[in-house]
Amino acid sequence: MIKTIKWGILGAGKIAAKFASDLNKTTGIELVAVASTSLDRAQQFALNHHVRHAFGSYEALFTVDIDVVYVATPHTYHKEHTLLCLNKGVGVLCEKPFAMDEVEVNEMVAAARKNQVFLMEAMWTRFLPSTLKVQSWIGEDKIGNIKTLHADFGFKAAFNEKSRLFNPSLGGGAFLDIGIYPAFLSLLILGYPSKITAASIFSKTGTDETTSFIYQYDNQSTAVLNCTVVAHTDCDARIYGENGSIKMHGRFHEATRLTLYTLEGVEVETLEFKRDTFGYNYEIEEVNDCLRNGLLESSKWSLADSNKLIHLLDKTREAAKIVY
Repeated sequence: MIKTIKWGILGAGKIAAKFASDLNKTTGIELVAVASTSLDRAQQFALNHHVRHAFGSYEALFTVDIDVVYVATPHTYHKEHTLLCLNKGVGVLCEKPFAMDEVEVNEMVAAARKNQVFLMEAMWTRFLPSTLKVQSWIGEDKIGNIKTLHADFGFKAAFNEKSRLFNPSLGGGAFLDIGIYPAFLSLLILGYPSKITAASIFSKTGTDETTSFIYQYDNQSTAVLNCTVVAHTDCDARIYGENGSIKMHGRFHEATRLTLYTLEGVEVETLEFKRDTFGYNYEIEEVNDCLRNGLLESSKWSLADSNKLIHLLDKTREAAKIVY
């Protein structure tokens, strides 16, 4: 009999609601508890998503039996809330970005290892079937040696200086929130760059509205990347090789459609990846599998992988002069 994994959710915002929806569509789990700083908000969340317990404090989450907690609070609280869980001996799936910088990530990883508790960054794009297929096509040499990768992510957000996107104290800005996706894709496909160039346009609160960045690699390939919260963009990704290209149709970070092209741009194959979830179920299943097998981290998105990503984000922010 498959062990039921007991989940808790720390935070009751929009991302937590989507995650809870996908949890409830995943077999072999039980959504035991949700915690918020507002009991009313937690109770309404529990009612909406069939959660057994609702708590008005994060500490109260640990009064019930849970195997793993999904941390869904703003960026600036990821370290604090992850450490809270780890030091209680409870596993963590922490929403991306893992933390505000590499120093914080190192603290989280050290705590997980000290307490011998599972920890993973919720880089859900890594586990999507479309992402795995892109890697498969590249591995099968469908497009030859990769020469350049282009990816962008942009949407127009209403300006509100107190909102998560424009508030520096909440780690606001385009880069850390959505620029992580093109950065992640480049890291996954091309590895760590040898040179980083970046520039940002800043809002009146000091957060980056738009950040454009270029990564160069020793194998003579490049990644040309962009993110913005002041304009809607195509949000697609294109991987160009010597013999063809791959398009991850928008929004590429949750792609449900891929197209393979010849060098001349002729369509070879288009694949659809239909789903009735938001796409978080794939990372949920990875966490469940790890816990059932007694693993402390995922081999598909390891703590070392998260460390490389946050190091890349830190160096790109440094080049773009983004300061939190």
